[in-house]
Amino acid sequence: MILRLLDRCRQEFPGKKKFRFKNKLFSLDATVIDLCASLFDWAKYRRTKGAVKLHLLLDHDGYLPVFAHITEGKTHEVKVAWTLSFPSGSMVVMDRGFTDYALFWKWTREKVFFVIRQKDNAAFRVVDEKPIPADRNILKDEIIEFEMPSSREKYPGRLRRVTAFDPEKKVPLVFLTNHFSLASTTIAAMYKDRWQVEIFFKTIKQNLKIKTFVGTSKNALLVQIWTALIANLLLKYLRFRSSFSWSFSNPVAMLRFHLFSYRDLWEWLAGTSSIKTK
Repeated sequence: MILRLLDRCRQEFPGKKKFRFKNKLFSLDATVIDLCASLFDWAKYRRTKGAVKLHLLLDHDGYLPVFAHITEGKTHEVKVAWTLSFPSGSMVVMDRGFTDYALFWKWTREKVFFVIRQKDNAAFRVVDEKPIPADRNILKDEIIEFEMPSSREKYPGRLRRVTAFDPEKKVPLVFLTNHFSLASTTIAAMYKDRWQVEIFFKTIKQNLKIKTFVGTSKNALLVQIWTALIANLLLKYLRFRSSFSWSFSNPVAMLRFHLFSYRDLWEWLAGTSSIKTK
Protein backbone atom coordinates (compact mmCIF):
# COMPACT_ATOMS: atom_id res chain seq x y z
CA MET A 1 0.00 0.00 0.00
CA ILE A 2 2.70 2.49 1.01
CA LEU A 3 4.65 1.80 -2.20
CA ARG A 4 1.53 2.42 -4.29
CA LEU A 5 1.00 5.70 -2.43
CA LEU A 6 4.63 6.65 -3.12
CA ASP A 7 4.10 5.95 -6.83
CA ARG A 8 1.00 8.18 -6.85
CA CYS A 9 3.00 10.99 -5.22
CA ARG A 10 5.70 10.63 -7.86
CA GLN A 11 3.06 10.83 -10.60
CA GLU A 12 1.65 14.07 -9.12
CA PHE A 13 5.07 15.66 -8.50
CA PRO A 14 5.10 18.86 -10.60
CA GLY A 15 8.57 18.02 -11.89
CA LYS A 16 10.41 21.19 -10.91
CA LYS A 17 13.96 20.16 -10.08
CA LYS A 18 16.42 22.34 -8.20
CA PHE A 19 19.49 20.98 -9.99
CA ARG A 20 20.09 20.69 -13.73
CA PHE A 21 21.86 17.32 -13.74
CA LYS A 22 19.75 14.28 -14.60
CA ASN A 23 21.10 12.06 -11.82
CA LYS A 24 18.72 11.05 -9.05
CA LEU A 25 19.65 12.92 -5.86
CA PHE A 26 19.07 11.33 -2.45
CA SER A 27 19.82 12.35 1.13
CA LEU A 28 20.62 9.56 3.58
CA ASP A 29 20.28 10.25 7.28
CA ALA A 30 19.00 8.90 10.60
CA THR A 31 17.35 10.44 13.64
CA VAL A 32 17.08 9.19 17.21
CA ILE A 33 13.63 9.10 18.83
CA ASP A 34 14.13 9.18 22.60
CA LEU A 35 12.11 6.82 24.79
CA CYS A 36 11.79 6.16 28.51
CA ALA A 37 14.07 3.21 29.32
CA SER A 38 11.78 1.87 32.07
CA LEU A 39 8.71 1.82 29.78
CA PHE A 40 10.44 0.80 26.52
CA ASP A 41 12.88 -1.74 27.95
CA TRP A 42 13.22 -3.46 24.55
CA ALA A 43 14.59 -0.29 22.88
CA LYS A 44 18.25 -0.54 23.88
CA TYR A 45 20.29 2.67 23.68
CA ARG A 46 22.00 3.73 26.90
CA ARG A 47 21.88 2.51 30.48
CA THR A 48 19.32 5.10 31.60
CA LYS A 49 17.81 5.91 28.22
CA GLY A 50 15.87 4.05 25.57
CA ALA A 51 15.52 5.02 21.92
CA VAL A 52 14.77 3.87 18.42
CA LYS A 53 16.46 5.17 15.31
CA LEU A 54 14.64 6.05 12.10
CA HIS A 55 16.90 5.55 9.06
CA LEU A 56 15.60 7.42 6.03
CA LEU A 57 16.43 7.95 2.36
CA LEU A 58 14.90 11.12 0.93
CA ASP A 59 14.38 11.57 -2.82
CA HIS A 60 14.96 15.24 -3.67
CA ASP A 61 12.36 15.05 -6.47
CA GLY A 62 9.47 16.20 -4.32
CA TYR A 63 11.44 15.47 -1.11
CA LEU A 64 9.70 12.11 -0.77
CA PRO A 65 10.82 9.38 1.67
CA VAL A 66 11.63 6.35 -0.49
CA PHE A 67 13.22 4.13 2.17
CA ALA A 68 12.66 3.92 5.93
CA HIS A 69 13.97 1.45 8.47
CA ILE A 70 13.47 1.52 12.24
CA THR A 71 16.05 -0.05 14.55
CA GLU A 72 17.12 0.11 18.18
CA GLY A 73 18.80 3.42 18.99
CA LYS A 74 22.27 1.89 19.30
CA THR A 75 22.30 0.58 15.70
CA HIS A 76 24.84 2.55 13.67
CA GLU A 77 23.51 4.19 10.52
CA VAL A 78 26.41 2.84 8.40
CA LYS A 79 25.21 -0.70 9.07
CA VAL A 80 21.88 0.15 7.41
CA ALA A 81 23.62 2.06 4.59
CA TRP A 82 25.42 -1.16 3.58
CA THR A 83 22.05 -2.82 2.89
CA LEU A 84 20.93 -0.17 0.38
CA SER A 85 21.11 -0.49 -3.38
CA PHE A 86 21.05 2.52 -5.72
CA PRO A 87 20.53 2.82 -9.47
CA SER A 88 23.72 3.50 -11.41
CA GLY A 89 24.38 7.25 -11.60
CA SER A 90 22.59 8.10 -8.36
CA MET A 91 23.91 10.88 -6.10
CA VAL A 92 23.82 10.25 -2.33
CA VAL A 93 24.43 13.10 0.15
CA MET A 94 25.24 12.35 3.82
CA ASP A 95 26.70 13.89 6.93
CA ARG A 96 30.09 12.67 8.15
CA GLY A 97 28.53 10.13 10.55
CA PHE A 98 28.24 7.86 7.49
CA THR A 99 31.97 7.88 6.79
CA ASP A 100 33.00 4.37 5.71
CA TYR A 101 35.67 4.23 3.01
CA ALA A 102 34.97 0.59 2.16
CA LEU A 103 31.31 1.46 1.55
CA PHE A 104 32.34 4.43 -0.61
CA TRP A 105 34.60 2.20 -2.72
CA LYS A 106 31.73 -0.26 -3.17
CA TRP A 107 29.49 2.59 -4.39
CA THR A 108 32.24 3.91 -6.68
CA ARG A 109 32.59 0.51 -8.36
CA GLU A 110 28.78 0.46 -8.77
CA LYS A 111 28.89 3.95 -10.36
CA VAL A 112 27.00 5.51 -7.46
CA PHE A 113 28.19 9.02 -6.54
CA PHE A 114 28.31 10.50 -3.05
CA VAL A 115 28.93 13.82 -1.30
CA ILE A 116 29.90 13.85 2.37
CA ARG A 117 31.58 16.16 4.87
CA GLN A 118 35.21 15.19 5.40
CA LYS A 119 36.26 14.11 8.87
CA ASP A 120 38.85 16.39 10.49
CA ASN A 121 41.34 13.57 11.15
CA ALA A 122 41.51 12.28 7.56
CA ALA A 123 45.12 11.95 6.35
CA PHE A 124 45.55 12.63 2.62
CA ARG A 125 47.83 14.15 0.02
CA VAL A 126 46.85 16.49 -2.81
CA VAL A 127 47.70 15.10 -6.25
CA ASP A 128 46.05 17.79 -8.40
CA GLU A 129 44.10 21.05 -8.15
CA LYS A 130 41.17 22.21 -10.25
CA PRO A 131 40.46 25.89 -11.03
CA ILE A 132 37.97 27.56 -8.72
CA PRO A 133 35.18 29.90 -9.93
CA ALA A 134 35.62 33.63 -9.38
CA ASP A 135 33.40 35.56 -6.97
CA ARG A 136 31.86 32.41 -5.46
CA ASN A 137 32.17 30.73 -2.07
CA ILE A 138 34.56 27.99 -3.27
CA LEU A 139 37.99 28.17 -1.61
CA LYS A 140 39.64 25.00 -2.95
CA ASP A 141 38.91 22.22 -5.43
CA GLU A 142 41.48 19.44 -5.10
CA ILE A 143 42.06 15.84 -6.17
CA ILE A 144 43.37 13.77 -3.27
CA GLU A 145 44.28 10.24 -2.26
CA PHE A 146 44.55 8.79 1.22
CA GLU A 147 47.95 8.44 2.90
CA MET A 148 47.17 5.96 5.67
CA PRO A 149 47.59 2.34 4.46
CA SER A 150 44.36 1.29 6.23
CA SER A 151 42.37 4.02 4.45
CA ARG A 152 43.99 3.33 1.06
CA GLU A 153 43.21 -0.36 1.42
CA LYS A 154 39.52 0.47 1.88
CA TYR A 155 39.44 3.20 -0.78
CA PRO A 156 42.35 2.79 -3.22
CA GLY A 157 41.07 5.38 -5.70
CA ARG A 158 41.19 9.16 -5.77
CA LEU A 159 38.59 11.57 -4.42
CA ARG A 160 37.65 15.16 -5.02
CA ARG A 161 37.95 17.53 -2.05
CA VAL A 162 35.91 20.74 -2.28
CA THR A 163 36.27 23.48 0.34
CA ALA A 164 33.43 26.01 0.47
CA PHE A 165 32.90 28.98 2.77
CA ASP A 166 29.62 28.94 4.70
CA PRO A 167 28.46 32.59 4.88
CA GLU A 168 25.95 31.82 7.64
CA LYS A 169 28.27 30.01 10.06
CA LYS A 170 31.35 31.95 8.85
CA VAL A 171 33.40 28.75 8.60
CA PRO A 172 34.87 26.67 5.74
CA LEU A 173 33.15 23.36 4.98
CA VAL A 174 35.08 20.50 3.37
CA PHE A 175 33.33 17.94 1.17
CA LEU A 176 34.51 14.68 -0.32
CA THR A 177 32.99 13.29 -3.51
CA ASN A 178 33.76 10.73 -6.19
CA HIS A 179 32.15 12.93 -8.88
CA PHE A 180 34.85 14.82 -10.78
CA SER A 181 32.89 16.67 -13.47
CA LEU A 182 30.14 18.58 -11.66
CA ALA A 183 30.84 22.22 -10.81
CA SER A 184 32.29 22.75 -7.34
CA THR A 185 29.44 25.16 -6.56
CA THR A 186 26.95 22.38 -7.39
CA ILE A 187 28.72 20.00 -4.98
CA ALA A 188 28.38 22.58 -2.19
CA ALA A 189 24.75 23.34 -3.11
CA MET A 190 23.87 19.63 -3.05
CA TYR A 191 25.13 19.30 0.49
CA LYS A 192 23.24 22.42 1.52
CA ASP A 193 20.05 20.89 0.12
CA ARG A 194 20.64 17.90 2.42
CA TRP A 195 19.04 20.09 5.08
CA GLN A 196 15.69 18.97 3.64
CA VAL A 197 16.04 15.60 5.37
CA GLU A 198 16.54 17.41 8.69
CA ILE A 199 13.39 19.40 7.97
CA PHE A 200 11.58 16.12 7.25
CA PHE A 201 12.54 14.69 10.64
CA LYS A 202 11.53 17.89 12.42
CA THR A 203 8.21 17.95 10.55
CA ILE A 204 7.10 14.43 11.44
CA LYS A 205 8.18 14.85 15.08
CA GLN A 206 6.38 18.16 15.57
CA ASN A 207 3.36 17.96 13.25
CA LEU A 208 2.63 14.24 13.28
CA LYS A 209 3.20 13.65 17.01
CA ILE A 210 5.76 10.85 17.17
CA LYS A 211 7.24 12.19 20.40
CA THR A 212 4.26 10.93 22.42
CA PHE A 213 3.28 7.28 22.01
CA VAL A 214 -0.02 5.56 22.67
CA GLY A 215 1.58 2.19 23.50
CA THR A 216 4.86 0.87 24.89
CA SER A 217 5.19 -2.40 22.98
CA LYS A 218 7.50 -2.59 19.98
CA ASN A 219 4.60 -3.24 17.63
CA ALA A 220 2.59 -0.26 18.95
CA LEU A 221 5.54 2.10 18.49
CA LEU A 222 6.35 0.84 14.99
CA VAL A 223 2.71 1.17 13.92
CA GLN A 224 2.64 4.78 15.13
CA ILE A 225 5.85 5.73 13.31
CA TRP A 226 4.78 4.01 10.08
CA THR A 227 1.39 5.73 10.35
CA ALA A 228 3.17 9.08 10.62
CA LEU A 229 5.23 8.29 7.50
CA ILE A 230 2.08 7.31 5.57
CA ALA A 231 0.35 10.49 6.74
CA ASN A 232 3.35 12.46 5.47
CA LEU A 233 2.97 10.91 2.01
CA LEU A 234 -0.79 11.62 1.99
CA LEU A 235 -0.17 15.26 2.85
CA LYS A 236 2.53 15.48 0.17
CA TYR A 237 0.02 14.08 -2.32
CA LEU A 238 -2.55 16.71 -1.31
CA ARG A 239 0.04 19.47 -1.70
CA PHE A 240 0.94 18.26 -5.19
CA ARG A 241 -2.74 18.15 -6.17
CA SER A 242 -3.55 21.54 -4.64
CA SER A 243 -3.70 24.76 -6.65
CA PHE A 244 -2.24 26.62 -3.65
CA SER A 245 1.37 26.68 -2.49
CA TRP A 246 0.72 25.09 0.91
CA SER A 247 3.40 24.80 3.54
CA PHE A 248 3.33 21.40 5.23
CA SER A 249 1.79 22.72 8.45
CA ASN A 250 -1.13 24.44 6.65
CA PRO A 251 -3.01 21.32 5.48
CA VAL A 252 -2.17 19.56 8.78
CA ALA A 253 -3.86 22.37 10.75
CA MET A 254 -6.79 22.66 8.34
CA LEU A 255 -7.51 18.93 8.33
CA ARG A 256 -7.46 18.81 12.14
CA PHE A 257 -9.80 21.80 12.31
CA HIS A 258 -12.29 20.25 9.87
CA LEU A 259 -12.30 16.64 11.09
CA PHE A 260 -16.07 16.86 11.68
CA SER A 261 -16.84 18.93 8.60
CA TYR A 262 -18.06 17.61 5.27
CA ARG A 263 -16.61 19.03 2.08
CA ASP A 264 -15.36 17.84 -1.27
CA LEU A 265 -11.63 17.40 -0.75
CA TRP A 266 -10.57 18.20 -4.32
CA GLU A 267 -12.80 21.28 -4.48
CA TRP A 268 -11.36 22.41 -1.17
CA LEU A 269 -7.82 22.03 -2.53
CA ALA A 270 -8.88 24.13 -5.53
CA GLY A 271 -10.38 26.75 -3.21
CA THR A 272 -13.97 26.39 -4.49
CA SER A 273 -15.74 24.33 -1.80
CA SER A 274 -18.06 25.32 1.01
CA ILE A 275 -18.12 23.69 4.44
CA LYS A 276 -21.01 21.66 5.84
CA THR A 277 -20.85 20.66 9.48
CA LYS A 278 -22.26 17.25 10.32
